[in-house]
Amino acid sequence: MTEQNCILIGAPVDCGKRRQGCLMGPDAYRTAGITEALTDLGHSVADLGNLTPAEVDVPDPKNPLVHDLKRTVGWTKTLSEAAENAAQSGMPIFLGGDHALAAGTVSGMAAHYAKEDRPFFVLWLDAHTDFHTPDTTDSGNLHGTPVGYFTGREGFDAFPPLKSPVPLENICMIGLRSVDPAERAALAGTDAILHDMRSIDEQGISAPLSAFLDRVASVNGALHVSLDVDFLDPSVAPGVGTTVPGGATTREAHLIMEMLCDSGLVGSLDLVELNPFLDDRGMTANLMVDLVASLMGRRVFDRLTRSRK
Repeated sequence: MTEQNCILIGAPVDCGKRRQGCLMGPDAYRTAGITEALTDLGHSVADLGNLTPAEVDVPDPKNPLVHDLKRTVGWTKTLSEAAENAAQSGMPIFLGGDHALAAGTVSGMAAHYAKEDRPFFVLWLDAHTDFHTPDTTDSGNLHGTPVGYFTGREGFDAFPPLKSPVPLENICMIGLRSVDPAERAALAGTDAILHDMRSIDEQGISAPLSAFLDRVASVNGALHVSLDVDFLDPSVAPGVGTTVPGGATTREAHLIMEMLCDSGLVGSLDLVELNPFLDDRGMTANLMVDLVASLMGRRVFDRLTRSRK
């Protein structure tokens, strides 16, 4: 893989849901050796540390269930600006933090590539579609809304105005297995590319990903990858507050990362929903770092057996 300047951006976002712990995620990735994994592969690394949310004034939400709207909007503003700035000098890797952070990271990356007049695509590796809006969520947890925001759905009046909404046909979701009826109805008839775990069981994971990557490459597109811990099966990644059985195996996840590496299309990455408080001796953090290494060029013959003593 071509050597990259990897820009680590800590996003200890913990306001997208009520269960706390994701704010420890960025430092857990650092402790698990993400910098060393990248430099061992020949990449340069700049760690910008952990960001903080902007101070914003927001109206009271129409939906009384909405949790911590003000901080979520503040994080969206901070991360959108950080993404747009960092993309000018390297490959941003956002260390989360819950998935509400993607409202900022994806919108910022989309704005960056719009200035370059380059088509922008998103690979969403997640058990959930996160296609709610603040008005439709029945949990009030805004980590279930970022795709709704960056694709331009209504109901985000309190959030920063979108510079470059991401077309739904440019989004591929893989690993789905927990989709609310309201999200399913909103996505029905759209051109979003949706692959649930049944389709993965039937077709395998490489065929749908290959088709999507071919499409991105055909238009010289840039790709953002948003990797949620709950994309993985909880048996291999327990450190997440939204466990959904039946997720991707370690082998399937590494295959996806190696295919992404081979494509040369990835320009930015989210690592989200790691809750170290729920992890088993760093098991999930270590696996996520290993997946980043696969994305950035490590191959199966390069891997050492990990001791758990």
